[in-house]
Amino acid sequence: MRHNAIGIDFGTSNSSVALALPGGEVRMAVFPFAGTMTDSYRSLLYLEQEKVHGRNVVKSWSGPAGIERYLDADDKGRLIQSLKSFLTSRTLKGTEIFGRMHTLEELVSRILRDLKGHAEAQFGVSIGEAVVGRPVEFVGAEKEADNRHAEGRLREAFRVAGFDKVSFQLEPVGAAYHYESTLERDELLLIGDFGGGTSDFTLIRVGPGVRKRGRKKQDLLGHAGLGLAGDTFDAKIIHHLVSPALGAGTQLRSVDKLLPVPVWIYAKLERWHHLSFLKTKDTMEMIRVVQAQALEPEKIAALLHLIREDLGYRLHQSVQAVKRDLSSHTEAMFRFSDGDVSLDATVKRSDFELWIGEELERIRGCVDGLLGAHKVEPGQVDRVFLTGGTSFVPAVRRIFEERFGAAKIQTGDEFTSVARGLALQGVFG
Repeated sequence: MRHNAIGIDFGTSNSSVALALPGGEVRMAVFPFAGTMTDSYRSLLYLEQEKVHGRNVVKSWSGPAGIERYLDADDKGRLIQSLKSFLTSRTLKGTEIFGRMHTLEELVSRILRDLKGHAEAQFGVSIGEAVVGRPVEFVGAEKEADNRHAEGRLREAFRVAGFDKVSFQLEPVGAAYHYESTLERDELLLIGDFGGGTSDFTLIRVGPGVRKRGRKKQDLLGHAGLGLAGDTFDAKIIHHLVSPALGAGTQLRSVDKLLPVPVWIYAKLERWHHLSFLKTKDTMEMIRVVQAQALEPEKIAALLHLIREDLGYRLHQSVQAVKRDLSSHTEAMFRFSDGDVSLDATVKRSDFELWIGEELERIRGCVDGLLGAHKVEPGQVDRVFLTGGTSFVPAVRRIFEERFGAAKIQTGDEFTSVARGLALQGVFG
């Protein structure tokens, strides 16, 4: 048993920090937002440029403070989200912000530095070491070298943020350690960890007996992962509900020909964390030319407004709201309104499930592949612990209920279980 330990879950959409005490008690860092406190820290960065003594200075805010600053700003700065999704890319070194290049590692480190500062102030300790979660498969990883590349970039971001030492653990294993702390007997556990960018699965033996005798390599039977989860489901909603209202699938007149409006714009829009990258001089001018030639120019005007006003976060909130409502109702209203953009549509859960059908099949195949690779029958699994926001989606939950039975399914601490478990690993090993 060790001294106090810090666990950090740096997620695609949300992050959290936990402190585990030697006796196993876990405390979560909390953050002020909208007049209340939350233990979920949005993994985003908002930047503004201002004149200080005649010089242009870029200031940044992250997490809840970044959201509030962005929402309050009349002249929007730059809102950057889901940076974790780019870690595997060897071509995306960084991005230009207000005329200066910023590396991806630098931008991630700004979020981590703020996260570290909040936790230090609350816990009353200096944080130089942490157990950090990483997905089984990073978004965009095609081979193990891509995962190593992404982990190396994340390690560098932690170093720049002021961490002396970080040790990485798979996120579903972190969730397993959290679940283990609630057990009175040993179990063979399947963890399903659904984040914003990845879905990860782990088969592991946990329990008080395992902890007492000491963990063995064979306790971790295996793991598997996919580079899809909540963001992918969001993209389907945008593709079917939002993009058509902004001109996707419409035409423009070029000389004497009718041509489709460029589809690549909407591909960026559907990966909503890419939206801020459309806000460049060349892209905006190209869209204005499209508007002038479009058969439905009002839709392109709405697209321009969305990009110009950097409304990615607000659009995402509307998408999240309808997805959340569809988890508890068979139909829900999608609403988004700002300036030239006004969208209202009824969405049926059955339609949403059709939109995400391919992704559901991939999740199903990944789980079956994990069980098959290790010759484990569903009946041998004692418990299935689902964590992360996408675990609320009924169609996702059905995959596990059909294979293992509803009585074996358990959820809890959907947004903090990974950080809690990582901190516990730091204490107990």
